[in-house]
Amino acid sequence: MSDEPRAPAVAGQPVENIALHLFLEALFHRHGYDFRNYAKASLKRRVRALAVSAQCNSIAELIAPTLNDPEFLTTILQHLSLPVTEMFRDSSVFKSLREQIIPYLKSYSRLQIWQAGCASGEEVYSLAILLEEAGLLDRVQIYATDINDTALHQAEEGIFSASRLDEYERNYVQAGGTRALSDYYVATAGFFRIHARFRKRIVFAHHNLVTDNVFCETQLVLCRNVLIYFDSSLQNRVLRLFHDSLCRHGFLCLGTKESLRSAESADLFTDFDRPNMIFRSK
Repeated sequence: MSDEPRAPAVAGQPVENIALHLFLEALFHRHGYDFRNYAKASLKRRVRALAVSAQCNSIAELIAPTLNDPEFLTTILQHLSLPVTEMFRDSSVFKSLREQIIPYLKSYSRLQIWQAGCASGEEVYSLAILLEEAGLLDRVQIYATDINDTALHQAEEGIFSASRLDEYERNYVQAGGTRALSDYYVATAGFFRIHARFRKRIVFAHHNLVTDNVFCETQLVLCRNVLIYFDSSLQNRVLRLFHDSLCRHGFLCLGTKESLRSAESADLFTDFDRPNMIFRSK
């Protein structure tokens, strides 16, 4: 066996990790969008896809256009904030909202609801339909926010592909729908558009959960399957934001793939319907 010493391990991180760090720093300091505490594995996959889309050979090549091309920001956000949603997604959640939360909301003469990370809007319109069926639509103001302006524009238009209508109809029935889903939209040429009376009750606005402050005081906050992309410190920051946004004993609805088990969150919320990830503020 040779007595020669082994070559030392390469110091520092892999080059791609360094490039990712520098890209995220550039994005934050140039444009104010802070993805630095997002879960790294999924974030790296998205940034790699962004590099391919932008015809860059590496993540490092994204740094220059991030700093120098203001229009490139739109492309970045389209890749880093993916609008994945559907109408009445996780129908048991909407059934719980209908049967357990809305009866509490009926005690308020005026309602404010915040859907954070609304993506392209299918879920916020689903919520509006529940509220109309409960007779609450005329006394509610819904705020739907996201950091992706392209998704927000689609949400505000309320126009969606008709290719998933059968799936949405099933979700609606499983969520306890009392009418036909077709009562709430007009279909034409492969698309359907939500009726204007729902769009009038919703304010769509740009809001960054990572850097922005309380949006408004609400009785209900929904933020479904957004926290899964954040690390623990950022999750705690956002949970404090939601707590500060809610009235006394207000409701928080998270995504079914998320958890609320940190010591800090335990001080802010108590379980209401754990299987459907619905909590009440303390």
